[in-house]
Amino acid sequence: MLYDVLRPLLFRLAPETAHHLSLTALQGLSRLRSLNPLHHAATANPRTVMGLSFPNPVGLAAGLDKNGECIDGLAALGFGFIEIGTVTPRPQPGNPKPRLFRLPEAEALINRMGFNNKGVDYLVEQVKKARYRGILGINIGKNRDTPLDRALDDYLIGLRKVYPYASYVTVNISSPNTPGLRDLQAGENLYHLLSGLRQERENLAQRHGRRVPLAVKIAPDLESEQIKQIADALVEFEIDAVIATNTTASREGVEGLAHGEETGGLSGRPLFGKSTDVVARLSQALQGAIPVIGCGGIASTEDARRKFEAGADLIQIYTGFIYRGPALIREIVKNV
Repeated sequence: MLYDVLRPLLFRLAPETAHHLSLTALQGLSRLRSLNPLHHAATANPRTVMGLSFPNPVGLAAGLDKNGECIDGLAALGFGFIEIGTVTPRPQPGNPKPRLFRLPEAEALINRMGFNNKGVDYLVEQVKKARYRGILGINIGKNRDTPLDRALDDYLIGLRKVYPYASYVTVNISSPNTPGLRDLQAGENLYHLLSGLRQERENLAQRHGRRVPLAVKIAPDLESEQIKQIADALVEFEIDAVIATNTTASREGVEGLAHGEETGGLSGRPLFGKSTDVVARLSQALQGAIPVIGCGGIASTEDARRKFEAGADLIQIYTGFIYRGPALIREIVKNV
């Protein structure tokens, strides 16, 4: 495979440099359309989730294409759906560099990007330009300098602006790299946020003549009681899906490795067990009331199967895609 040749070259570059170079190359190749050497039509293995028809259950997790600049390039690889963002109302630079680290011995990444993005207005313009007509999720967050008690304001801005262009909207309240963000997963903070989003979604559905599903993305670092409380709140406020999970603050599985103690969220193989356990406990708590999208540490067909067995209705990949390339998409779709 072409990616097997390219990966060692990309891994010689700084991770963030390789990231931007890869996205630029993918988007450039997409302009070749059927002549694109990486083009692979989405393999049929259809699922209906959130009232949407997915050509296959393997999606791209948010974070790879924060600004929606590579939608067509990524769509050409055969994903069943693509999620872009996280995007905030205003542009923000994110945390100081370096902020992205490879841990190849563990097939893992640590990032502390900090919602670096060009703002929601820029992302919307990129979506308008894209040729892709498949299922597009848009992941929204709050600006770093927005106080927690005003977080709903930021999410409402994001929801209003992306609503006409999204197949579904994901509410990110679980990144470990925005101070205090994970506090939105609990208690009155969660209820206030979900109540406001539900009301605004009802208003937008009437205005636009269609109901866009809402998903909420949660952390893997939750206790059983927290998971049950989140599940109950999601059902009460008519959220359409939950994505489990974001990256972890734990360093289990990377102890002693170079960069293993860097601050940020850990993704990749070491996250698999923790995130899959959350999928299982969440599925048990929800009892089928809303679908679960499994995300975290998927690097093989067997990993994908275990996510589905735990209760996932769809899955998303990110770090496994960085290490395995486009072949991982086709391998999973063919065998699950």
